[in-house]
Amino acid sequence: MRLVDFPVLGLPFLLMIPLSAYSAGAPAIDPKNMDATTQPGVDFYQYANGGWVKEHPIPAEYSQWGSFQELFERNLASLHEILEETAGTVRKGEASNDKIRQLVGQFYLSGMNEEQVNAEGAKPLRLELDAIQKISDAKGVSAALGHLHALGVDALFGITGDLDERDTKNQIAQLGQGGLGLPERDYYLKDDERFKKLRDQYVEHVSKMLQLLGDTAAVATEKAKQILALETELAKASKSPTELRDPESNYHKLAFADVQKLATDLDWSAYLDGLELSKEQMAQTDVGQPDFVKRTGELIASTPIDTWKAYFQWHLLHSVARYLSAPFVDEDFAFYQQALLGTKENQPRWKRVLRQIDQSAGEALGQLYVEKHFPPEAKQRALAMINDLKSALRDRIQKLEWMGPQTRAAALKKLDAFGVKIGYPDKWRDYSSLEIKDQPYVLNVLAAETFELKRRLARIGKPVDKTEWGMSPPTVNAYYSPQRNEIVFPAGILQPPFFDANADDAVNYGGIGAVIGHEMTHGFDDQGRKYDPQGNMKNWWTAADEKRFQERGKKIVEQFNIYVAIDDLHINGELTEGENIADLGGVKLAYAALEKALQRKPAAERTQKIDGFTPEQRFFLSWAQIWRNNTRPEAKRLRLQVDPHSPGQFRVNGPLSNLSEFAHAFQVPDKSPMVRPAKDRVQIW
Repeated sequence: MRLVDFPVLGLPFLLMIPLSAYSAGAPAIDPKNMDATTQPGVDFYQYANGGWVKEHPIPAEYSQWGSFQELFERNLASLHEILEETAGTVRKGEASNDKIRQLVGQFYLSGMNEEQVNAEGAKPLRLELDAIQKISDAKGVSAALGHLHALGVDALFGITGDLDERDTKNQIAQLGQGGLGLPERDYYLKDDERFKKLRDQYVEHVSKMLQLLGDTAAVATEKAKQILALETELAKASKSPTELRDPESNYHKLAFADVQKLATDLDWSAYLDGLELSKEQMAQTDVGQPDFVKRTGELIASTPIDTWKAYFQWHLLHSVARYLSAPFVDEDFAFYQQALLGTKENQPRWKRVLRQIDQSAGEALGQLYVEKHFPPEAKQRALAMINDLKSALRDRIQKLEWMGPQTRAAALKKLDAFGVKIGYPDKWRDYSSLEIKDQPYVLNVLAAETFELKRRLARIGKPVDKTEWGMSPPTVNAYYSPQRNEIVFPAGILQPPFFDANADDAVNYGGIGAVIGHEMTHGFDDQGRKYDPQGNMKNWWTAADEKRFQERGKKIVEQFNIYVAIDDLHINGELTEGENIADLGGVKLAYAALEKALQRKPAAERTQKIDGFTPEQRFFLSWAQIWRNNTRPEAKRLRLQVDPHSPGQFRVNGPLSNLSEFAHAFQVPDKSPMVRPAKDRVQIW
């Protein structure tokens, strides 16, 4: 399921508003953003951010607003300027010898041609829709499924090519559950009034979309009910977001003959032909959820052909509605943004087109971005901080009282093998086979989706490209890849409030330093710890150390389960365990790294106050301000269901309440809300 304002990797492109918090000369820690009426030991998030939260309501076109979004807003302005300039060269015929500028500029021109898009309606989809209507048997269902997957449509299950998690020198085919139009399985299966209402709204939405294609209201509503019933069966066979977090139970490498046996009623030959994939490429396939794939085969046998036609018709339309005429865009927004996330208005067209280009051809746009907006000195300073963080983590591992020597040696070996990527790729993605033409916008998007899936499937059986990135350079985010054992920081995040070349070390270590520590800790969280230095899923823990780790992990689950985020809805401690471990480890490591950095300073600078705050206090204030945000109630409820990250307030208060360093910095007395009892404090990395 796709949500525009719901990031998985990376943050959404966001509204342009005045950024007073980052205007020229504004202090890195601005007292105006704080709430002096709240004691730091009572609610540090409110103390650090209360002024900002009060003065920054959510813009009408977004479901949440915070530091990430403010930063990306500045990137938006730069990217918009680049796109307008590049499109101008295409109009003048001056970009024909520059593949990247021609691709990016033509993509933008087709997306901004609103008159053509509105005049075409759904006509560009006619060939695809007609092909779906011609399905007459199970073989046709299988062939159509393969073809829709080739177009990037999420129907039934997903397929890609990627690293074999138990042998990361090789790349194999991978299958996983999918095919739902609602966020996840609970939206189909829970009997709460909230979920029942959303299911009714979903049926109404699907019906309206099908009516825009030409169905009568009665026919469209009947199809929508059939689609909901089919997706409900898929939901019953789906794993929950929490269950999907366990890499071991979601890895099943099978020979192709065994894959076929899972779903005997799916015509695999017809499916692969539709996908233009060979049986040889499927020779070794990781089937993430075998029971789900088995159920899809049963449903192919038992579900009427007309229901499959409706299901495929709907999922094709759902995947491209944003690129069609205004009635499709408006109805898509009404359900996926207004009903599910509470967003009040849609974004201007240029922002939606820009976002799509970044998603479809991010490294093409990224090349133009870094040419203008990523100075080499930013990379060097980030590298220096990473080295400090690695040193701090090495110290922590060597001194952990709960870890034995065998596991300790293996952990240090993994740390030493960490790869680091900063800013942008050393080798840019090859877009020579992606043809973006002067044609309807939706066809260019489908061409880009087809290119991307072919690129991923082409990995199968090929040597691993260690230069590959999973985010585009302008992205305001970072990640750790357990299969590659690497930490990655795009250029987009190396800016205030995360990284400020003019700020003191305390601010930078509390911002980007804690983000670096967060990503490093992911290598040793409840998921990352299951991968070895080469990225293979392999247990390198002694039984005793594994038990001690799990006991500590259980404590952080219990801590976050207590927190009530909205109404009577608690944070799911199991779903958020990995991110909570990474937050706790990240801020602790960054603080230790700051202490190393301060020791290199003259004595007077180590205790120097800025705006009335010591370096230690500025560190924790910097950590708090990167998680400040306002979120609509609808979006908060949805995120509690599917997002592995805790809400911002708890990403601040949760980890800090475990740290004696925080209590000391602000002289917080024992028994304060921000100081957990010693016996309950979580100490892992």
